[in-house]
Amino acid sequence: MAEDNYDINSQGILEFMRKWRYVLLTTTFLALITSFVFSLLIEDKYESSVILFPSTTSSISRALLNNENYKEKDFLEFGEEEEAEQMIQILKSDAIRDHIIKKYDLMSHYKIDQEDKYKKTKLNKEYDRNIDFYRTKFMSVKIEVLDTDPIYAANIANEIAKMLDSVKNKMLKKVAVQAFEIVKSEYNTLVAEINSMEDTLNYLRSKGVQDYETQVEVLSDQYGAALVSNNNKAAEKINNRLDTLSKYGGKYLSLVQQLEYEREKLSDLREVYAEARVNAETQLDHKFIVNDAYPAEKPSYPIRWLIVLVSVVATFLFTMVVLILIDPKK
Repeated sequence: MAEDNYDINSQGILEFMRKWRYVLLTTTFLALITSFVFSLLIEDKYESSVILFPSTTSSISRALLNNENYKEKDFLEFGEEEEAEQMIQILKSDAIRDHIIKKYDLMSHYKIDQEDKYKKTKLNKEYDRNIDFYRTKFMSVKIEVLDTDPIYAANIANEIAKMLDSVKNKMLKKVAVQAFEIVKSEYNTLVAEINSMEDTLNYLRSKGVQDYETQVEVLSDQYGAALVSNNNKAAEKINNRLDTLSKYGGKYLSLVQQLEYEREKLSDLREVYAEARVNAETQLDHKFIVNDAYPAEKPSYPIRWLIVLVSVVATFLFTMVVLILIDPKK
């Protein structure tokens, strides 16, 4: 009957709750006790974190060489979103993960059976559950570690931050060394070619070709003067020198022009060579640490009051829904 239905308003809800108050109180109380006991069974975990900013550059030479063409970014400037995302990818790399697992024997620390068929899968899941990396709203990167041992948590967080430069430098150095070897080979080849051309020029100079154009002009004037004065002996001698210039002059001019061009190439290549050598032989930090991790004084997980609160509220609401469905007086 319509008059037996509960009104969908606060008075109707209160009337419904009053009718079923013992059931609601009993289930809520049981949820309170159960969730409280359950929360006590959850192992305490301590949180330690490192906050760091990425740098703007990965190229040591571009950051440090005193050349305006190279100084695209200030190496003392904090990186932005792109650099932060790149940093997170490196922090998640297998190189860092494997190093941390091995150094801190996480297989045993996380109590994973060495004979378990899926031990690596379980280990990786536990690692991901306890170790996290994310970008903050200030474009810094936070390394967050949870562990049952506060000292372990702090040490792992600091070690991960320390490993960042090592892994990134190793990645960059592999490419930098290959690039340096290529540039070095080109540089040495060009130096050898220039030395060969200079040796040839020295040989031509020993033949009397010093300054082809000036010599031809002067000797031609002298040859003409000798003919005018009927000095045949001098004219013959000068003519022999002109023949020598004619024989070697073309090669001399070609070598001078080519040598000038090759020296310009060498000058440009010398800058590239210096850049490649710096990148291959030196290392640079790629991060700015805001704060190191330290052992926490109290656990961060679990939040017991929240577990109890959520459990009690969820149980109360679920009981209300069930009672509404089974209540014969609708």
